[in-house]
Amino acid sequence: MSSTPVPGVDRRLFLTSLLGAAAGVTGLAGCANGSAAADTRGASTAPLADKVPAGTSLKIASYQNVQQVQFRLAKIDLPFKVSSWVNTGAGPDVINAFRAKSLDLANNAGIPPIQAYYQGFDAKIVAIDITRKPNYLFATKPGSDIRSVAGFKGKKLAFSQGQAQGVVLLRALKKAGLAYDDVRLVPLTSNQFLTALQSGQVDIAPLANSQVPAYLQQYGSKGAHVIETDVVDLLNLLWAPASVLADRAKAAAVAAYIPYWAKGQVWQYEHPDTWNEEFYVKTQNLTLAQAKGITELANKPLFPPSWDEAIAWEQETADLLAEGGFVKKFDVSSLFDHRFEDIAAKAVPAQYRR
Repeated sequence: MSSTPVPGVDRRLFLTSLLGAAAGVTGLAGCANGSAAADTRGASTAPLADKVPAGTSLKIASYQNVQQVQFRLAKIDLPFKVSSWVNTGAGPDVINAFRAKSLDLANNAGIPPIQAYYQGFDAKIVAIDITRKPNYLFATKPGSDIRSVAGFKGKKLAFSQGQAQGVVLLRALKKAGLAYDDVRLVPLTSNQFLTALQSGQVDIAPLANSQVPAYLQQYGSKGAHVIETDVVDLLNLLWAPASVLADRAKAAAVAAYIPYWAKGQVWQYEHPDTWNEEFYVKTQNLTLAQAKGITELANKPLFPPSWDEAIAWEQETADLLAEGGFVKKFDVSSLFDHRFEDIAAKAVPAQYRR
């Protein structure tokens, strides 16, 4: 794929527009200094404590209260205090929360840790869930006649560099043989995608499976539709600032949280009817039919004992971003803290390990 800069798009503008002026300036300063200093960063090698010390607490991301609902329904009690459940999920927002020390642990896709590294912020991946089916569909604006990814040529595409939706779009373009300069990437964050589609600011935006039913219900009669692909965003992960993982008590709490995180996802997957009613209908105001449509597309949780596949995928993602000039090329192995590698796998039955 061509690394020719996208017409009208400044890579540095992406950082400031997506991450906020303060974070953007910090990240760009790091870029200006090069990534050599970041390359020397490594995960802590200190052994994890067997028990969580008394009084330890964590601030954990739980977008739309997913974790609280999971744990309540699965009757899961954590062995430490959660001082705050932070309702944030978008990668740029998570990075900003990490910087502000208002968040200790978050659940994201593979691209936010790459973006954090590019900004010079030290954070590590501590758990991996592999997703085999697409989590995103490409939605068109109302009245669109685009029917395939090949039809994206010359169109305005919603693009979030620091989020999963961004890498899904880049992978889809590459698979279709489209170069960056064949399309026009419009820098937005994912929470702006729906408004951009509705207003015609963009022709295409990648929407999460959970967003599609409501969008089509409102705009399907006006010519909006979705384009399905087999492009997946392989990684669903937990990650934390290196400063949190260097704290022996907090690292122990992170290690203790991972099994419950994995078990919560397994419970949700095994109880779709309850999840539809208790989460999608009662908390997200979807109809039962819409909820069922979402759960039918759900991925079976997979927690690999080895992170080899995840590391290879993360490297491909970083290289893809580097090809377009969005980040500098680097070795992603520094993003993984292997002290936590097999914790999730040990917590679930064998059918959820591969």
